[in-house]
Amino acid sequence: MQLISQSFLDGQEIPGEFAFAVPNARTHVALSSNRNPHLAWSEVPEGTRSFVVVCHDPDVPSRGDDVNQEGREVPAYLPRVDFFHWLLLDIPADMHFIAAGSHSVEVTPRGKPGPEAQGGLRHGINDYTGWFANDEAMKGRYFGYDGPCPPWNDSLVHRYVFTVYALGTPTLAVEGELTGANVLAALEKAQVLGKASVTGLYSLNPNVKID
Repeated sequence: MQLISQSFLDGQEIPGEFAFAVPNARTHVALSSNRNPHLAWSEVPEGTRSFVVVCHDPDVPSRGDDVNQEGREVPAYLPRVDFFHWLLLDIPADMHFIAAGSHSVEVTPRGKPGPEAQGGLRHGINDYTGWFANDEAMKGRYFGYDGPCPPWNDSLVHRYVFTVYALGTPTLAVEGELTGANVLAALEKAQVLGKASVTGLYSLNPNVKID
């Protein structure tokens, strides 16, 4: 399989319009347009009956002691964990692209509704649900796409890996809520005929250069 995006090139920076936040000289960050990027896949395996899209950031700090703290920096050596930004399930077999802005066009405080998505698809719960759990203005269940917002003082550039899975079944059977961990566990058991990925880079730290 092959996966491309017209919104960013593989291994290159994701434009701010597809992020949850952009840099701001006064406040460090400002909310952005949070549009989902374009994705298109080809060379689909024979027998494919549906697709699943997963976007995750594998570079999230495993500890939050230094995150977004004035006068401090999140060190590069800190162990990192996964943060899921998008889980889209039950994409029909005849659908081979997702248009930019078709599933998200703004930041929605307390999260977009779900799991039902347009066209009979299902959105999973992204990890902003946990991130904002103690924020009275933002806490809620975040379904669908919400883009990059790495710590503004992180010394690492974050990678955002978009992966499309081709399944031999019309739906993905997930045990429990549609979280990233549960969706990945379901994919481990599913009839996956093929997959492809594209990776975008993003940082909110003005001192970090994205090559």
